[in-house]
Amino acid sequence: MKCVAIGDNFITPDMMKKGIENYSYLQFSNIEYFFFGLHSRSEMRHIVKVIETGGFETLDLPEGLLEAVEDADVIMCHLCPITKKVLERAKKLKLVLCNRGGHENIDVEACTERNIAVLLNPSHNANAVAEFTVGLILNETRNITRSNIAINNGEWREKYPNTATQIHEMCDMTIGLIGFGSVAQLVYEKLKAFGCRFLISDPFYSGHVNKNIAKFVPLEQLLENSDIVSLHARLSRKSILLGENEFKRMKNTAYFINTARSYMVDYNALADALKSGEIMGAAIDVFDVEPVTKENNPLVGLDNCTLTNHRGGDTINSYSDSPAMMMKEAQKFFEGDTPKFWLNPSIVR
Repeated sequence: MKCVAIGDNFITPDMMKKGIENYSYLQFSNIEYFFFGLHSRSEMRHIVKVIETGGFETLDLPEGLLEAVEDADVIMCHLCPITKKVLERAKKLKLVLCNRGGHENIDVEACTERNIAVLLNPSHNANAVAEFTVGLILNETRNITRSNIAINNGEWREKYPNTATQIHEMCDMTIGLIGFGSVAQLVYEKLKAFGCRFLISDPFYSGHVNKNIAKFVPLEQLLENSDIVSLHARLSRKSILLGENEFKRMKNTAYFINTARSYMVDYNALADALKSGEIMGAAIDVFDVEPVTKENNPLVGLDNCTLTNHRGGDTINSYSDSPAMMMKEAQKFFEGDTPKFWLNPSIVR
């Protein structure tokens, strides 16, 4: 079999090479490596935003890729677009391995039409994002960044946005998890140690949780009864899940956390809710326009909102470990087993 692996500035071709070649259970007679995008991470952030907002077909492909895929059985990628143009040239292709949780850079419909399986890897940065989410919750509720900024500015600050309502420990908190995929499940596991209770809204999840501390509820009930609302869903189409009406449903002592997708949240409505005191605070890691400035985002400058520059999944583990994880799932596919995160299992093998 032949494999074409397309790395980038985040998951490099060398990382892919190590993951593929060290996984001895699958042997490729020919492997070609390519680099997609730009070598600057700041410039790649723009490319990520283009992909996540539906413009993947406008991006340039690596030189020589179309010729390389003509006899490829497997394509491994991270951010590189796998477009209809690529698939039309890949006559032997059986499998696309995408080292990320989203599939905005893959023409999944065209893959399915051609009987090509698409496997994703939302687990590759799940632990990193889950850790970051917990960090944002602690940071926002306990005023860690605000205290640091005040001290560095020569101020010993005693009052914060949440001082009047009293600052609660996590064991007093009910955590609302919107979506219960890989990241949210890890957030749940980590926050159990703090003694939290949980409300979960996910119509697609069919597993089990500890019913003594967690229960599944409709979104409206979650919003009305959670002390912290953390978004972990990913919609297949770009539509707002949380807007003015949803923030009005939340407690005025509640906090909102987003380490998932920016397009699912009306940030103007969130800013209004924070300014008016409809909710207590927020911590946000993802934005429609990046880098974020006061001119392009209404959340900048608000004292009751912590902003970070899309750092949630940015650990070396989340990138370097992913190719080997994908090879393990590829082995399952070729041996007739069912891989995790198989996006189009209706195809015929």
